[in-house]
Amino acid sequence: MRPKTSIFAQLGRPAAAAEEVTLPHDALFSEERSAANPGKTAYFPSAAYEYSKTFNVPESYRTKRVAVEFQGAHRDAMVYVNDAFAGQRPFGYSAFTVPLDDHLRYGEENTITVEVRAHDDSRWYAGAGLYREATLIVTELIRIGLDGPRITTPDIDADRAMVEIAVPVDHRGLSAETVSVRTELLDPAGLVVAGTSAPITVRAGTTGVARHRLLVPEPQLWNVDTPHLYSAVVRLEQDGTVLDERRNSVGIRRLQLDPVYGLRINGVSTKLRGACIHHDNGLLGAAAVARAEERKIELLKAAGFNAIRSSHNPASSALLDACDRIGMLVMDEAFDIWTESKSNFDYSLAFPEWWERDIEAFVTKNRNHPSVIFYSIGNEIPETGHPLGSEWGRRLAEKIRELDDTRFITNGVNGFVSTLKTLLPMMQQRGASGGDGGVNDAMGNAGDMLNRVNTSTTVTERTAESFALLDAAGMNYGDARYEMDCELFPDRVIIGTETFPPHIDVNWALVRKHANVLGDFTWTGWDYLGEVGIGRNQFLDEPSAFEAPFPWLTAWCGDLDLTGYRRPASYYREIVFGLRTEPYIAVVDPAAVGREARPGQWAWSESIASWDWAVDPGTAMRVEVYSDAEEVELLLNDRSLGTRPAGQDHRFRAVFDLPYESGSIEAYAIRGGQRAERFALRSSVGGVRLAVTADRDVIRDDADDLAYLDIELRDSAGTLVTDADRTVTVTVDGAALAAVGSARPDNLERFDQGAHSTYRGRAQAIIRPTGPGPVAVTVGAEGLESRELRLSVK
Repeated sequence: MRPKTSIFAQLGRPAAAAEEVTLPHDALFSEERSAANPGKTAYFPSAAYEYSKTFNVPESYRTKRVAVEFQGAHRDAMVYVNDAFAGQRPFGYSAFTVPLDDHLRYGEENTITVEVRAHDDSRWYAGAGLYREATLIVTELIRIGLDGPRITTPDIDADRAMVEIAVPVDHRGLSAETVSVRTELLDPAGLVVAGTSAPITVRAGTTGVARHRLLVPEPQLWNVDTPHLYSAVVRLEQDGTVLDERRNSVGIRRLQLDPVYGLRINGVSTKLRGACIHHDNGLLGAAAVARAEERKIELLKAAGFNAIRSSHNPASSALLDACDRIGMLVMDEAFDIWTESKSNFDYSLAFPEWWERDIEAFVTKNRNHPSVIFYSIGNEIPETGHPLGSEWGRRLAEKIRELDDTRFITNGVNGFVSTLKTLLPMMQQRGASGGDGGVNDAMGNAGDMLNRVNTSTTVTERTAESFALLDAAGMNYGDARYEMDCELFPDRVIIGTETFPPHIDVNWALVRKHANVLGDFTWTGWDYLGEVGIGRNQFLDEPSAFEAPFPWLTAWCGDLDLTGYRRPASYYREIVFGLRTEPYIAVVDPAAVGREARPGQWAWSESIASWDWAVDPGTAMRVEVYSDAEEVELLLNDRSLGTRPAGQDHRFRAVFDLPYESGSIEAYAIRGGQRAERFALRSSVGGVRLAVTADRDVIRDDADDLAYLDIELRDSAGTLVTDADRTVTVTVDGAALAAVGSARPDNLERFDQGAHSTYRGRAQAIIRPTGPGPVAVTVGAEGLESRELRLSVK
């Protein structure tokens, strides 16, 4: 991989030296950030790159079919084989396949080159590069179609299920061929429970479809709590020889949707505890390494979520595989833009010509994943408030139904955005008086105004057609409509497709009250790169701006931070969901106590779960206690500071103001007048040491696997030391150090230097295997004893 320069530019100077990289890879993430670049993309620059791979093509491939599949190449990818154009894809999130047969030189070395670029084409950090998997595909002339098989489970009851498998057989030989398509279905334990075989004759240059219906006795159904997966093994055989083989996971589950019972999975009404997530993987940038995707889903589920929305682009196959295995429902989203641009050089320039091919790739990727239950055709699309814009929505929805009618269709409609052109003069006037006039700025600082707009007759009328073409009305920041739409549109099913984090208690009460309101998707479940600082607290004694200044890196509005560590909002949400009975203590940073803040809609209090502060005794402190109990009691060094009301009637929160005193604070849930569940924090007692733990001791010899190391500063009693940050260094023998970094949102440090400062006592290192064998990791910090950790790659 190297920066892309034109052939004319190379006349004056040679091209940059190439760097060997391992895919998936985000090239942009290694660039220097600068205040001269946009904050929406985390102050990274525009850039263009070329990837090249030289490989030998044996003479035997002359009678084969050869192609390369890219799961994603961001963005405006151009593919060349032996210096000749072979294919392209403008959209950076679509999987696409490039046939190589016409370009190959058999018995020689061949070179594939892929150009990608990023330039003002996204509202968040999208990265640039071959950031998802790339695969060389070599098959016979007759094969299972690359878009197959398609697997559905249309008929399910308690004692049996029917699994239907449609197998496209693609033939590019010179004469008709008869082959056999054989299918075996294996249960989660690997035992064959059903199978069949049938011949199919396919003429040269055509594609035929073989269909199998398999009876599965006593099926183990897939759902969030028990994500049972069967395996379908499909083989193409001729004269006893296996010509092609595919293996797909199969989740047997039934979906139903109506305004009386809401969403039912296998007959059970299910509320969606949802998280919107962007596609980056924190310290790895946009690289969709399979283990990073899997870990993301594991941690989100552990935090109480049961659904994700892939905002605002199609999720990677690796992420969907993880959702299938772990049990996480998915709303996969197609586009952030249709025909009206949101950035100067975004996908709107290609949408009219490419949308149908991208929808085909989108559905083909999703349709065998049991975790995917909703297709979202867009996010905050301005055209949804215009009759001809609604026609675009209908085209998208009907194309999806043509390809897959087994899932439901929604769209993240923001009534404010849908009527923005009507409201634009008001927004421009506001911009002239001090705001930046942007949509997010208006939304972030005017919650009441947003509610008034969303409940207006204008929005009701303008969005009626766009909502009517959907199976479920997705509403971004439209919770003010929930109750009124139950009366205006009694058959309308609603999803809170994007909501403000501090409103979860109000929103969740509405979700529980109304059967036709399916759930809530917070913005966001995981902190992300770009849209810098939209979730920060802004104080009246400092200048106001929607985006934070350089060197801010992240949005800082995730329940989980950039490294996957849970922030206070995550525990609050868990209590609101009814999943946690223990109280939780969040302590406001003393530097923020007493400062008046502007009401930011994505902001949480400036708090962490720590009673370890380098401040003088008596410093004013504020403690928030989250609980579903009717009251909570707070103790400081075993002295009761009294009780405060909490629970739903008081937004699950009690606030205590007290002077700082080193030692411990404890919170008790008071139920029926008696102390019940307890939560405590303690100050550190000196003797700081390094603590290093790995998520796994053994990892696979596979570039898609990783080991995550949590590096923490702890005292002799094991308390996290949160107010004495320092630089840690990491060296690795036997593997590659993929990244070292922290969750600090205004981070100026890089993640590829082998050293990084802790943030609130924590840092993270990521190890990527380079071959089998032992791995030794050494973590050090000035003045502290080093720690060595041993891993194994197998």
